[in-house]
Order: sequence, then C-alpha cells, then structure tokens
Amino acid sequence: MYADTPIDSAADSEYVELAAEVFSLLSDPTRIRIVLALEAGELPVNELAERVGKAPAAVSQHLAKLRWAKVVQTRQDGTRVYYSLIDEHALELVHQAVFQAEHVVDFWPRHHRPEVGDISAAGATGTAAVS
Repeated sequence: MYADTPIDSAADSEYVELAAEVFSLLSDPTRIRIVLALEAGELPVNELAERVGKAPAAVSQHLAKLRWAKVVQTRQDGTRVYYSLIDEHALELVHQAVFQAEHVVDFWPRHHRPEVGDISAAGATGTAAVS
C-alpha cells in the first residue's frame, strides 16, 4: 500500500522510533480490546470496561495512554465522557495483528474462510468447506 512512498532518510529514524512506540502501546491485550470495542463507535468508560472484561479504573488508565498517543479522543456530555477512535489507523494495525495471529493459530484463518454459497471459494467438488 505504501511501498512506493519514499521515506526521507533524515526523518526515517524518527518515524521508525515513533512506529515502535505505537506497536509498544498496542502490545497490551486490554488496549487491543478497547480499540476493537471502539470500532463500532464511541462508548463511555463503564461500557468499555464491561465489553473488555476489566474494571473501569483499569480501563481508564489504558484510555489515558491511548489518549496520550492520540489513538482515542473524548467527548463530554454532561457528567459522562465518551471515547472514540481518532482515525482508522490504529484499528487497521490491530486488525492486521489479529489476522496475523489467526494465521499462526488456525489452519484456515477466519478472514480467508469462504462464505456459505460463495461459488468462487468452492473446491473441485463444488462445495465450500465452512467451519
């Protein structure tokens, strides 16, 4: 996708260092779950905590780090604070990491499994294997 985009050699190390920080930030399972939960739209801390299976105080700590890294933003409505993704970039990274994990764990990763009735994915027998 960006293979043809030249990276200025003087700035190369700066971008590489920042990219490493992003990967470090997203290396926590709770933060990955938060990013995935926010894919559907903004949520308050308590609902995020419920969705990721962690205490609200712990989720707040993770959200503070994600805010610092400019991955999430807030919107206040009265006494409630709602969190949302700033853009799709962190979500794309998380999706790619999950896809890679599927390749490691599953013989046939979910994102490569044919849908029922998908003729193009049917095997030589004319039936598609679906799990």
